[in-house]
Amino acid sequence: MATVRLSGGGRSKRIIGLGAVLAVFIGTIALYFTFTTNVRPDEIAVRQIYLGPNSGIQEDIYGPGLHFVMPGYERLHLFPRDMQLLEFNEYISASQAEDVVTSEPIRIQTSEGYQVTVDVTVAYRIVDPYKLIQEIGPGKLYQTSLIIPRSDKILRQSLGRLNAEEFYQGERRLRAAEEARTLLAAEVEDAGVEVWHLMVRHYTYDQRYQDAIEQRKIQDQTVFKNRAEALSATQEAEKNRVLAEGQALIEVAREQGRADIKKIAAEANLYYRQKGAEGELLVALAEAEGTRLENNALQVSGANNIVGLEMAEVIGGSAVIVVPTDGPSGVNPLDLDSLIGGW
Repeated sequence: MATVRLSGGGRSKRIIGLGAVLAVFIGTIALYFTFTTNVRPDEIAVRQIYLGPNSGIQEDIYGPGLHFVMPGYERLHLFPRDMQLLEFNEYISASQAEDVVTSEPIRIQTSEGYQVTVDVTVAYRIVDPYKLIQEIGPGKLYQTSLIIPRSDKILRQSLGRLNAEEFYQGERRLRAAEEARTLLAAEVEDAGVEVWHLMVRHYTYDQRYQDAIEQRKIQDQTVFKNRAEALSATQEAEKNRVLAEGQALIEVAREQGRADIKKIAAEANLYYRQKGAEGELLVALAEAEGTRLENNALQVSGANNIVGLEMAEVIGGSAVIVVPTDGPSGVNPLDLDSLIGGW
C-alpha cells in the first residue's frame, strides 16, 4: 500500500485556500450586515436618503423582509406595526416593562377640588410611519414627544370635568373616557397614529375624601337594606295572604265535591229503589192478571172437559196407571167429576 506524504509547500497551499474561503465567508457576512436591513414581521420602515437631489424622507413604506441599503447614503427607520400600550400606572411588573411604555399615574383635580389618582391604559398603533417621522422624528420620539404628553393633557381635561361622586358612576366615567379617546385620536391622526382604545382601569381618592364617601356609601347601603327588608316583609305577607286564600278555595272546592258526591249517591239510590218498586209492581200486576185469567178460564162452560182433555194428554203417554180404588183414599179413575173436584 502506497503512502502519500504532503510536502511543506502543499500544506501551505491548503492553509492559504482555507484562509481565502474563510475570508470570503467573513466578507460576505460583513457585506450582508452592512448593505442590508431586515424588517421583521411586526415592523414597518421608511427610507431616508442623506445625499443627492432626492435626499430626505421617502414616502414609500417598506414591509417585512430583507432590504438593500447603501451605508452612508441611506438608511431604513424601523417602527412597530402591532398594537402598542401606554400605561399610566407605576405598578407594572418587570415582565411587562419591555413591551409596555409606562408613566406615572395621572393625578386629576375634580370639579369640586378633590384629588383623584387614575390608572389609564392607552392602546394605539402606527399606521403611517412617513407622517410620523415627518411630524415627530425617528426612534422612540413618538412615545416621549407625542403619545405620553398629549394623553396626559387630554385625560386631565376630560376626566377633570367629573366631580368626585361621578367617578363612581360607570356610565359617566366611560363617557368621559370615550370623549378623551376621541380628542386624543384627533390630536395624533396627522402624525400617522391611530388610537384604538382608552381604558380607565382604576382610580383612588385622597384619604380624606375616601373616608367621607365610604361612610356615605355605608349609610346609603343601610337605607337600601332597610327598604329591601321592608319590601321583603310586605311581599312575605302578601305571599301568606295568597297562600291562605288558595287554601280556603281548595277547602271550599273539596266540600263542594263531597256534597256533589253525596247528592249523586242519593239520587242513584232513589232511582234504584224507584225502578225496583216499579219492577215489583209490574211483577205483582202480571201475577194478579195471570190468576184472574186462570180463574176466568176455569169458570167458562166446558172447562171441565178442557181439564179432562188436559189430564188425558198428561197421562196419555202412560201404559199403566195404578191407583188405589178402596179405602178412604180410593180413587175411581172413571169418575171425572170427583177427579176434577179434587183439582
